[in-house]
Amino acid sequence: MRNLPDSVSIREVGPRDGLQSESPIPTADKIRLIDALGRTGLRRIEAVSFVHPRAIPQMADADEVWAGMTRVDGIAYSALAPNSRGAARALDAGFDIVEVVVSASDTHNRKNVNRSTAESLDDITGLITTLHDGGATVEVIVATSFGCPYEGDTSVERVAGIIDRVVGDGADRVAFGDTTGMATPRRVDELLTRVRGDHPDVPMLLHFHNTRGTALANVMTALDHGVTEFDSSVGGLGGCPYAPGASGNLATEELVHMLHDCGIETGVDLDALIEVAELAEKLVGRTLPSGVLRAGPRTRLTATD
Repeated sequence: MRNLPDSVSIREVGPRDGLQSESPIPTADKIRLIDALGRTGLRRIEAVSFVHPRAIPQMADADEVWAGMTRVDGIAYSALAPNSRGAARALDAGFDIVEVVVSASDTHNRKNVNRSTAESLDDITGLITTLHDGGATVEVIVATSFGCPYEGDTSVERVAGIIDRVVGDGADRVAFGDTTGMATPRRVDELLTRVRGDHPDVPMLLHFHNTRGTALANVMTALDHGVTEFDSSVGGLGGCPYAPGASGNLATEELVHMLHDCGIETGVDLDALIEVAELAEKLVGRTLPSGVLRAGPRTRLTATD
């Protein structure tokens, strides 16, 4: 068996990254989902995004959601802020963990935030200073780290250069986004060999999509590299509104199910999490892609007559 870690930290991104790709649901339902997730043992939840409502109407009620939800002691809540206005809103709301994002692909970055990757990196330099001055830690998420639906494969050198830049600018942690499910174990191995070798002390998180069925295999590869932080989305909610075919974040219950069977602790109650996935499915009104939601854990038995 591999040399696996004793524990893994999961950040639940369904309330933000998941719901931003779904048809808008009422504010009260968003609050209901976040509160239910807070009772599963999760210790990190990405709650909202402070983005202009014309860009992502699903997040138009971010302030109302944050004000109305029950904040649980011991859970680290984070918000995404795409620009200086979003960063100011996040700080005003009281967030002390804020994520900013840049795409390794110029084309995807322009689709996402209407500027080039280089222009976004210049903006992020200022955002890091602003957020640090406001008492927040900053995570820089590099979207399309493993490939872009418009440009094809993303080179390791391209992503490594971005990491060099943002770490030099003071980013507290970095994340790699598999925006359209183009990552494979080989590509995960290549990227992590490079960036962890260059920045061994910088906390790194991986965000996989299961679009092509490789998400859990990619997690195992990342574990081999000592990565112990992963994003996932309850029920497999979401994708990316600016990436065709990007549906299907890694389902949190599938990740927890596999990690627990490997003897890796997450702190999450799997049965409670499956119940929340069922709730998420009802709230969005469509069948979610999670296999563990459909079949249950591997130890669930079928009754005999």
